[in-house]
Amino acid sequence: MKQARRDPLLDTVIAGRYRLEARLGEGGMGVVYRARHVLIDRVVALKLIRPDLRKETHLRAWMVREARAANRVDHAHIVDIHDVGETEDNELYLVMEYLVGTPLSGEVAKGPLPIARAVDILEQMTAALARAHDLGVIHRDLKADNVMLCNRGGRKDFVKILDFGLAALTRDPRLAPKGAVFGTPEYMSPEQARGDDATAASDLYALGVLLYEMLTGRLPFRSSDREELLEMQRTKPAPRPSDRRKDVPPEAEEICLQLLEKDPAKRFRDGHHLLEVLKAFQRSLPSTTWEVKSGEAAEAPPPPPPARSPGVVEWSTRAATFARAASRAYPNGDAPEVILRATDSMWQLAAKASHLEGEIATHTKRLDEIERRGRGMRAEIGRKVEDLAKEKSRAKREAAAERERGEVLARMRDDAAKQSALTEERIRQAGATASPTMYQAVGAARARMQTLAQIERDYEQRARERDQYAATMRGRMEELRGQLKRYSEALESELQASRDRIAARCRKALRYEREFSEVSLTLLGHLGKRPECRDLLRELQSSMDGGRETPPAAGEGSPASGSAPAAPDATPDAGERTRGVDAAGRDYTRRGDAAAFA
Repeated sequence: MKQARRDPLLDTVIAGRYRLEARLGEGGMGVVYRARHVLIDRVVALKLIRPDLRKETHLRAWMVREARAANRVDHAHIVDIHDVGETEDNELYLVMEYLVGTPLSGEVAKGPLPIARAVDILEQMTAALARAHDLGVIHRDLKADNVMLCNRGGRKDFVKILDFGLAALTRDPRLAPKGAVFGTPEYMSPEQARGDDATAASDLYALGVLLYEMLTGRLPFRSSDREELLEMQRTKPAPRPSDRRKDVPPEAEEICLQLLEKDPAKRFRDGHHLLEVLKAFQRSLPSTTWEVKSGEAAEAPPPPPPARSPGVVEWSTRAATFARAASRAYPNGDAPEVILRATDSMWQLAAKASHLEGEIATHTKRLDEIERRGRGMRAEIGRKVEDLAKEKSRAKREAAAERERGEVLARMRDDAAKQSALTEERIRQAGATASPTMYQAVGAARARMQTLAQIERDYEQRARERDQYAATMRGRMEELRGQLKRYSEALESELQASRDRIAARCRKALRYEREFSEVSLTLLGHLGKRPECRDLLRELQSSMDGGRETPPAAGEGSPASGSAPAAPDATPDAGERTRGVDAAGRDYTRRGDAAAFA
């Protein structure tokens, strides 16, 4: 069997602190790796942005701004972004929480989901979108590949939405011709298919496609021709889900078709409106055992422990072992100068590394405290904004309802006016012979018109009051958004300073590690052939082979020379893979357990 070519970036250290351990997936924006912080042992997903996108100098600031805006949402169902930046080799990277789970695309590929399960997944996605929209963040490219289903605290199908807001990176006008249409056509809203900017309503349309897919196991529109598919999104009504699955409840079908309305104004007013409807529908569903019938695997184990270089404690042990070996080889104290210098260097490096380890632990604790403070602040402001957004949503819907009632009365008033006009014409024609009843009918019609007009004005007044209340809520939301932005920017400056301090010390630690490895190899070369040292050095050699020797320097982008050869690992076998073609026509391969897709 032909082995896959090993990814040359595996085992490199990005930005002085993230060692790439395994390649998880590749797609339109770049490649995603499982990575591990070299010293604090945190496992993350690290995305390296495509080289052609990195060439655009304006993209770094844009990407940093977009990623931080998305991270301000701070919602349980949106993947956390830990870090974003640029390496010394000008590589753009994004560091996210590492997830183990299955993409929604893998589940719907098996067929329709149980109704309760589909609604549960939709409810979680909607909650995340509602919070994001409240804070002014649009996803722009929501699709089944960007939704991960995880096991979290014993809860199955815990939703995590990926790539929030980052899809716009590839639709920058400086990177593509004017009027180009971006996104995934199967999930694209009619307005996006026309080339308009995505809005919150566009994300709701994508939710409709996802619900349709979960209910039926099929997309509402399919075509191998991209332009034909876009035209379907623009003009063709979606087939009714019940035509493809007979047991779809009418309520679920109504929700789905309203989300798929071509006119954004006819969809749900916002995510909070949809959430209210979904929760009411969930309460009406009978109890279900879909969790058992779904046959999902148990919660996946954590990532494998790293094959790491020895820690500081073992450095001291190794230095002591080499010193003992040198004493055996040269019992009279006449060891060559190179051995004396090497053993002395080992002790010095172990002492330096021990001191550095303490500094890194201190700065890491500070970083954790800053991050914890930031999460608390974002959560508090997010809840306040959400409460205001719910009030605003309800007020806007109440205003719309008042106006609809007023429109009904306006039509009744018009009918009364027409009837009065007809009666007046009959009176004119009858002249002196007109009966009193006819005059009474005209009077009654005019009185009815006045009454209807007054009630209509009352409805309009109440609608304006609800609009004013909604505007007040919107103003308070804007104030909180501004407060969140200012606080986040200040916090980010503090975080970045802390990250930089840790990164500088990590780079120094890696340098010590390389130097220690080189000294170890020097001593092995001199003492390895001495019979009296073999028992000591055999055990030492075994422990060294178990670690990762001579790691690459931060930002070098290539494996270190002298490292032990690793098994080919271009794409790990574990996890379910999904293959396809992205919106730009590029082939992609994605792992089922990838934390985020490129």
